[in-house]
Amino acid sequence: QVQLVESGGGLVQPGGSLRLSCTTSRSIFSINAMGWYRQAPGKERELVAHITLWGGTIYRDSVKGRFTVSRDNAKNTMYLQMNSLKPEDTAVYYCNTIPIRAGFWGQGTQVTVSS
Repeated sequence: QVQLVESGGGLVQPGGSLRLSCTTSRSIFSINAMGWYRQAPGKERELVAHITLWGGTIYRDSVKGRFTVSRDNAKNTMYLQMNSLKPEDTAVYYCNTIPIRAGFWGQGTQVTVSS
């Protein structure tokens, strides 16, 4: 069974920062572009950022300039550095491949931005 494990979420005040991590097996990480997704209560899951095998990145407009996605191929780990967090960033954050593979969804990590 494929496992993608997200970690690093938590409660942070507006304007604060968090760094999320996503770890999986080398067999998955080494051949796939990877993405960070989020799902807020009552909303559909959306793609936040993605990174290609060679480090190219794309962000949704609402996080540009605040979030940075990176990957460490030696550690089979993808990161999401989130700065200047806003209440509207509150969601469960997930990682998956690009394109999505339905069986790869993990438990996600909760990010709550609140004062």
